[in-house]
Amino acid sequence: MAAPASSIITRVAYGVSQLPRVAWYLGHGLALRRLAEAARQSNEVKALRRVRSKAPVPDRSRLYADMARLFLQDLANVESGLYPLPADHDGSLLTLINRSRLFFADLPEIHRRREGRAHNEIFNKDTRGTRPRYYLQNFHFQSGGWLTDESAERYDTQVEVLLNGTANAMRRQALPQLHELFAGRDQRQLRLLDIGCGTGRFLDFVKQAWPRLEIVGLDMSDAYVRHARRHLRRRPRTSFVIGKAEAMPLADASQDAVTSIFLFHELPPKVRRSALRECARVLKPGGRLILQDSLQRDDRPDYEGLLQLFPQSYHEPFYASYTKEDFAALASECGFVHVRSVMAFVSKVMVFDKAATPARGHTDPSERTLRPTDSD
Repeated sequence: MAAPASSIITRVAYGVSQLPRVAWYLGHGLALRRLAEAARQSNEVKALRRVRSKAPVPDRSRLYADMARLFLQDLANVESGLYPLPADHDGSLLTLINRSRLFFADLPEIHRRREGRAHNEIFNKDTRGTRPRYYLQNFHFQSGGWLTDESAERYDTQVEVLLNGTANAMRRQALPQLHELFAGRDQRQLRLLDIGCGTGRFLDFVKQAWPRLEIVGLDMSDAYVRHARRHLRRRPRTSFVIGKAEAMPLADASQDAVTSIFLFHELPPKVRRSALRECARVLKPGGRLILQDSLQRDDRPDYEGLLQLFPQSYHEPFYASYTKEDFAALASECGFVHVRSVMAFVSKVMVFDKAATPARGHTDPSERTLRPTDSD
């Protein structure tokens, strides 16, 4: 049976929007690999730190096949009406070129830090005490850590290059889990909190699907929140809060949904637990928590090597512990029920629902009088 004209139009529009941006970021990745190879062969470089793993690493054909499956799922979600045809809002060609320039300009500094294992440059007398110690690092070895406007401008390009142009498509795989929760309900009466909102890309997709939903983005970086505010300035019922996932400045039982995209692998184990308790506190009974982050160990055995290589190549001090974390058990301790986990390329969407009423003998975290203390 031939596909209806509307479906053909949707598929063409999807391809026209996605294929060029994937090619753009794949091109950046190719240039990056060639620069790295040139550096290895340069007489000016005595030795480069090589990262290796004995665990399986998928070859490029496997990676590209799995990327294709991700985009086919993204398109299927659109055709099923789970969310509209996405607008990535990458900016004008001039904006893309400027961000590309910033990306390549920072590569020599990233290389210097990686070779010298220098990841504490932003921890100094000016920043000491302004944020938790675990946060004051040059994650990914990038300049400025998460603290500067320049870092915020580079971030989306860096992530899309790292993930071969799939970052936004992966983020959107959390939307079907929200659709399930919001279906048949008046979005004007619902509230969603996104913790570690960064530059606001995920929240943009949320607002494309539910334009009248009230959303709050929480992040510790003033610079990234400034960027997110600009990016979402035309989206009504959108606000931002500077704060920590482990001590959120929000009222008890005030949110219908809490989301977190690619945050928990950057939290120390102790902070992860505090953050989960805070999610339980701010969620209403029956509310939903959606954590999307990297694959973990045993999720896809043939990707184990990539999970080992990633923290070696990019400064991610808490990533190894993240890959071994049992989130279903941790969430259960906070009064959550694990609904499902869905793999999406190199990411995993974990879905938890807060019990409508506390189980006998279980104290609802929202009834606690003590708040989590600052963690190291």
